[in-house]
Amino acid sequence: MIVKLKNNHTDLIGRLFVVATPIGNLEDITHRALRTLKEVDLVAAEDTRKTHILLQKWEIKKPLFTYNKINEERKALKLMESLLNGKRVALVSEAGMPCISDPGERLIKKCIENRIPFEVVPGPSAVLQALVLSGFRATPFYFGGFLPVKSKARRAEWIEATTRPYSSVYFESPHRLLSSLEDAQAIIPDCLLCIAKEMTKKFEEVFRGKPKELLTQLEEIKLKGEFCIVVDGFGYSKEKAQKLSTDPPNIIT
Repeated sequence: MIVKLKNNHTDLIGRLFVVATPIGNLEDITHRALRTLKEVDLVAAEDTRKTHILLQKWEIKKPLFTYNKINEERKALKLMESLLNGKRVALVSEAGMPCISDPGERLIKKCIENRIPFEVVPGPSAVLQALVLSGFRATPFYFGGFLPVKSKARRAEWIEATTRPYSSVYFESPHRLLSSLEDAQAIIPDCLLCIAKEMTKKFEEVFRGKPKELLTQLEEIKLKGEFCIVVDGFGYSKEKAQKLSTDPPNIIT
């Protein structure tokens, strides 16, 4: 979608900065990210409360603009107006890099369509953090975002993970984590998994093992925040993976 300028002075066009922010420990922010946040005119944030805490930590005062999955299309147009009229805008997610299972793609596409310059300011990544913490093969790897909500689709994804001869990384919410592991126990009972929580924070924990072992460990702790799951790929053929998943001894009843 092309957004028309209210005036013909193209030299007034602003710039978008896609800024990665800490995934837990606020000290992980980069010098470049801090400088960028200090210099922009406004900050478009997925969660303004979390971003306010970050800015307050580093004594940065900037107008905050809510930009999340719910209002992404409507707010993207508002941000485009600001950019087309010379504003410098920083886009941040709740944690980590925008666009990676977070809002941002639509705004970047609009910038490309309207020839508005943008920069990506690198930084922390929950995906890479979990991958390295797992100790599994890190190159290449597959990132699948959040696991499917429905059990049937989730089980199909677990099968796909076993067919890859490399690691697969997923996000999962706390209220679905145990259900996802129950599906994994039914589908890929012998596969090694790594689950990371509270990464980079004081109470960071990493759990490794087969699905049944992880269920035993995680049923005893309070589940909150998002979790990263890393699957150590077997490289099975789809036929073998399907056979394993339908073998009666592997199915929980």
